[in-house]
Amino acid sequence: MDVFSDLIRGVRAHGSLFGSTTLSPPWNLHFVDGAPLTLCTVLTGEGWIVPEHHEPERLRARETVIVRGPATFTFVDEPGTRAEPVACGEFCATPEQGGTRYRRGWHDHGDGATTLIVGAYPVRGEISRRLLDALPVVLRVGDAGDTSDPVLDHLAAEVAVDAPGQQVVLDRLLDWLLVCTLREWFDRPGGEPPAWWAAQRDPIAGHALRLLHAEPAAPWTVAALAQRTGVSRSTLAKRFTDLVGEPPLTYLTRWRMTLAADLLVERQSATIAQIARTVGYSDPFGFSAAFKRVRGVNPSEFRRRVTTVSAAAPSPAPPPGRSRSGTSRARTAR
Repeated sequence: MDVFSDLIRGVRAHGSLFGSTTLSPPWNLHFVDGAPLTLCTVLTGEGWIVPEHHEPERLRARETVIVRGPATFTFVDEPGTRAEPVACGEFCATPEQGGTRYRRGWHDHGDGATTLIVGAYPVRGEISRRLLDALPVVLRVGDAGDTSDPVLDHLAAEVAVDAPGQQVVLDRLLDWLLVCTLREWFDRPGGEPPAWWAAQRDPIAGHALRLLHAEPAAPWTVAALAQRTGVSRSTLAKRFTDLVGEPPLTYLTRWRMTLAADLLVERQSATIAQIARTVGYSDPFGFSAAFKRVRGVNPSEFRRRVTTVSAAAPSPAPPPGRSRSGTSRARTAR
């Protein structure tokens, strides 16, 4: 298990909603959900992504950007457009309510029309938040007019038809496009990727990182990790610290506490002692002390706070096909 795979495993499309919107100017789509990650691809035409409190970003045909939440953003035909904003999220306006045309599996290239694909990702848990922390508000790679991207070719073909299993195909294509975009951005010339990304390719630090992520509950010591890596303790400690930015066991402790934070929420019936053993602590008191040192609060209080916040979250949106005001609407990407 490499670090990137571990961090992105909670960022998956699974039965998610998927939007294919064909637009003629002027338009102003306001994506109001503030999703942690939203992937936007223009198949034809062009427009502008305008993140809240950030400069507009032009998006041309066959370009993809990823917008990081929780702030909202708009997609407009041009900055300062005269079009009134149309709120898009769980629901999106139908043609008679603002000119947006939407239906899953529907595709139309009118003269001068812009076809936008939007897939918004929920991000569950503390594990994937470490990935989000490494990303800017707007992330983009590649050049406009790129006709050699097979992911976009598959995507364009799939949204053009209604077929059995389409949702599964779209989910996987979204995942594929997201992973490829992130990898390309981390590897871009002159970029500043997070330390764990660059360290993965080092034969020593990368090997140690893979061991820690594959077996986080193992009774690791620097000596044991060095033996498995095939170098001396001093070599491992120096190489790891230089590339990752912290010693191996410090990194391990923080990673264990990240895993524990998600387990505390996901396994409500599990005791603190059970969670402790799962992440490599035989003593629940030692685990609680480590958790508080890293997270600033003990495990029981962390669980209580997160559970309270979840219980206070807004109730689910109305069922598909009906807005809160009772007006019929088509469902858009989320």
